[in-house]
Formats: sequence, C-alpha cells, structure tokens
Amino acid sequence: MERTGPPARFTGLLAVFSAALLAAGGLAATAPSAAAADADLARNGGFEAGLDGWSCTGGSGAVVSTPVHSGTSALRATPSGGDNATCSQTVTVKPDSTYTLSAWVQGSYVYLGATGTGTTDVSTWTQSAADWKQLTTTFRTGPSTTSVSVQTHGWYGTPAYYADDLTLVGPGGAPVELPAAPTGLKAGTATASSVDLSWTGSAGATGYNVYRGGTKVLSATGTSATVSGLTASTAYSFQVAATNSAGESAKSAAVQATTAAGGGGGGGGKLPAHALVGYLHASFANGSGYTRMADVPDSWDVIDLAFGEPTSVTSGDIRFSLCPVTECPNVESVAEFKAAIKAKQAAGKKVLISIGGQNGQVQLTTAAARDTFVSSVSKIIDEYGLDGLDIDFEGHSLSLNTGDTDFRNPTTPVVVNLISAVKTLKAKYGEKFVLTMAPETFFVQLGYQYYGSGPWGGQDPRAGAYLPVIHALRDDLTLLHVQDYNSGSIMGLDNQYHSMGGADFHIAMTDMMLTGFPVAGDQTKVFPALRPDQVAIGLPASTQAGNGHTSPAEVTKALNCLTKKTDCGSYATHGTWPDLRGLMTWSINWDRFNNGEFSKNFDAYFGR
Repeated sequence: MERTGPPARFTGLLAVFSAALLAAGGLAATAPSAAAADADLARNGGFEAGLDGWSCTGGSGAVVSTPVHSGTSALRATPSGGDNATCSQTVTVKPDSTYTLSAWVQGSYVYLGATGTGTTDVSTWTQSAADWKQLTTTFRTGPSTTSVSVQTHGWYGTPAYYADDLTLVGPGGAPVELPAAPTGLKAGTATASSVDLSWTGSAGATGYNVYRGGTKVLSATGTSATVSGLTASTAYSFQVAATNSAGESAKSAAVQATTAAGGGGGGGGKLPAHALVGYLHASFANGSGYTRMADVPDSWDVIDLAFGEPTSVTSGDIRFSLCPVTECPNVESVAEFKAAIKAKQAAGKKVLISIGGQNGQVQLTTAAARDTFVSSVSKIIDEYGLDGLDIDFEGHSLSLNTGDTDFRNPTTPVVVNLISAVKTLKAKYGEKFVLTMAPETFFVQLGYQYYGSGPWGGQDPRAGAYLPVIHALRDDLTLLHVQDYNSGSIMGLDNQYHSMGGADFHIAMTDMMLTGFPVAGDQTKVFPALRPDQVAIGLPASTQAGNGHTSPAEVTKALNCLTKKTDCGSYATHGTWPDLRGLMTWSINWDRFNNGEFSKNFDAYFGR
C-alpha cells in the first residue's frame, strides 16, 4: 500500500529456466548392447500393474489404456503449479557396473533419467514427440552404489506426457530388505485443523506413509509432514511406516495430538460477524485528502492507522506520528486524535497501528532488532490506546534465505524474529489483542507455484515468504486480508492463471486461503486452510487507489460465490463459507473521495 497516488503494480521477478540448460546429456544415437548376464531390473515398467512400484509427485501420475506403446497400459503424468510430474522408482543395482535406461515417451519436454548413481547422474529428453519415441541413456554406478532412482518427468506449464515400456538393463544387485519402522515420531504445532509431525528416518527407506487412526492419509519423501483437514478440539493418533521397493515396514509407535479449539484466532475482542476493514492515512496526505479520526464513517469496523515506520530498515525501531500541519492543514491535535480513538472504541470499533506499507521496509535481522520492535510497537499501542497490530510488510521486508524450504520450520532470521516479536506482543496484551495481516499475493498465493529461491536457486526469494509467518501465528491471527490488487496474474487451485479486476480473481485467491494448498506443489508440505472468520478480501476502494479496482457488481459476485456458491462463473470453489469475515480496502480516505461507493456496497450487501 502506497503513501502517494495510485500504487505502482507490484510484480516479482521469477527466474526463467531453459529446459535445455537443465537437461544433462542428450538423446543417444545407439544403445550399447547388454551383457549376457544382464536383466531388466525395472519393476512394472509397462505399467500393466497400475502404479505399483512407482511414486509420482503431487498425485500427478495415473495409468491409462490409451495411448499405449505396447500392452494395455501406460503412464500419464500431468505437471501442475511448481510440480513437474516426476514419477520414479528405486532400483537395486551393483557397484561399478554399467546400466542402460530406456523408455518410450510421448509429449512435449519429456525427460528420462537416473539419480543417485554414485558417479554422474544422467538424463535425456525430447522437446516434442507427437508419437511414441524412445529415449535411452547409460550410466555406470559408483564403487559403493547399491541403488539408483530412475524417473520420468515433464516440464512446468506443459500438458500431460505419457511413458511406457521403461527398462533398466544391467546386472542385478542384492535383494532389497524391508526398512525398519521409523522411530522418534513427534507431534509439533497443532492448529484447529492440522498437526505437524516429524520422525527419525529408517535406513534404506525411500519414502514414508503417514497413518491417522490406522488409516493411511498421506505419503512423504522426507521425515516430516503436516496432516490437515482435521476437526478442532479433537484427539488424534498418528503412526508412520517406512517404504522402499521391497514394501512397507511395520508402523512406528503411535503419537497422540489434540487439535486447537476452533473459533479462536486471537479473539480480537469480538469483531462483527461481517466486518469492514479500512486503512486511514493518518501520518501523511495524498490525492485523497486527510480524514480526521472523528470523521471516519461508522461503516468501518477496523481502522488501521497508516503507517508506523522504522527509523532504518534493520533497526526495528518503529515510530508513528500524525501528519504534519504543513502537509495536512486540517489535521487534529494529538489530544483530539486520542479522544476520537476512544470514541470509536466505545462504539465497538477496533483501531490498530499498521506497520510497514510501501515505504516502511522492516527487516528484523537480529535479536536486538526484534526486541526493539516489540518495545517500540508497545509504546505506540500504549500511547494511543490501540487495540492491536496490523502487519503490512511489503517490498523487501520478507525474503527467504537459500535452503529455507519448509514453511512449517523457517530458519531465515527476518521471518523467525518477526514471528517471535508478534508472539511476544500477543502474550503481553492477551486475548483481546487484534492481529491482522495484509500481505500481497506475491508473498502468499504465489507460494502454490514457487517458494523462496526454489530447489535450484534463482527464483525470487520473496515468493511465498509470508506463509511461514501466517502459519506460525494462525492461532493468534484475527484477520488475514491479502491485497488482491497491484498483482500480477496468479495461478489458482484450478491450475489456471487469474488476473485482478474482476470477481474471478477474488474468488480464486480467497478459495486458496480457505482450502489450503501444497506449497511449491509439494504434497508433503500443505499450507492448511484458515477459518473463514479469519479471512477478508482486500480490494482498492476506487480506481485512483490502486491497480485492480473491482466494480461493486463484481464485488457482490465474489461474495455471492464464496458465501452462497452462486455467481461463481467458471471457477469451482472447494466449499461454501457463509462465515467469511468481510472486506478490507485501501483506503478509508479513497473511499470518502469516491463518495463512499465501497463501504455503501458492503453495508447494502450485509444489510447493515
């Protein structure tokens, strides 16, 4: 959110990778002949037994009866979001031995390769195969290599590809033994709808199955997972089993966990069932003009004071003062401002200090900055008698360090310190403390496709960077109102891109927060849904306020779809949420400048 004039469109820079640069090796003209003792070691390479022996990322794989290269079945795998539809299996091999990997494929940008060879991992690919085409590559195992992973995958944003008759020819290795049952299963953060689990891995395991009450609920490749879709205030029992090509181990010892109570989210001193949130230009003026606190219309239930800003980017020292008379001739005195805040609160309104905005970059890089943030924000809250805090970190305030890949366990100091600081403020002020956040889509919904710098590096490290903050604070969070404006096109859960300015964008973006989604396409790292009473839709109040203004008619369509499942257009939501909290706008000033069009439409819709 900007201080002056209409905000410039915010777009992140994602690195664009060349498939040709990422592919190692090329199409082999001729495959070496196999030795007499060699055999095909791939399991179910013709997919006649379904996906037996195969693991496909993100649920991307399926077995089809047409097209096939031979037999009655073939693999179809569909890339989506940040998932390139990798289907793989682990094969037992002998050290210091040569192997030939081959498969018939069909589609665009289809890859075949082997990893974990102990020497040089190999891959080969085809840019386009309208009909079945054979890919072949060879590799030699290292002196201690006893297993390799063979895999096919497509490319991001491309249609489904097909594979059939995959073979790995070479000398067979020693039989694979079942892994031991995992140990050390622990339950971590438990929200009202999810539980984080972690465990100690088992030697020889290539994956893990997670069980809830004896029923398998998800698979993971690492040693942690989040089980979502749970009921509030409910006790659950979890177990984990290790898997490899020989099968599944015995289950681990069970761990018990109870989900948090529903209807929490920090309480926030009882907001209306449907609330209208607006930012008040309190410390500056722009083309919309200055609005005194006493003149804020009664429609506004939450008033965010824009902005508290740091003395320097990394100081953590936040300051707030009223707009100077030279800039805002009609500004009230501090005493009048404080008295007007009390009057609003007496009428049931909440008044918060909003930290950040476009110009207020805040990076809590050290523990000292974290502690200064807590003390300086507390001073503002106490001086003006405020109800809580709004976090409006934009620009470069939040980004993820390379290697910080799990939103459930962040390691980046600016993220960890922000979470710690807000938890300290929440503990200090108690249950009535109102906590809201106003991130941009780049920092939240873009996380469905990209998270941080990505598995290969080169992506914008800010992508999805708000997700660990929201997740860690979800039980303290009163409202999340993502800015559905000043945004590039964002992929929704339908794997289609949606653009701002109409009902479709708000429906798709809000559905993501109320449904949850795998972060960067990783089904083992699912961002759990927020409760509908924790979510509001963020929009600009007028065409002058920001890019992506949405007409009242389109706002009504979005509300109808999300709360009544009518007027949804082409996007199919994953639920109906009559308890959706409401709307947020930038800003109260711009709405007054526009004759109250935004707030009047809200009041009319909810019969206020």
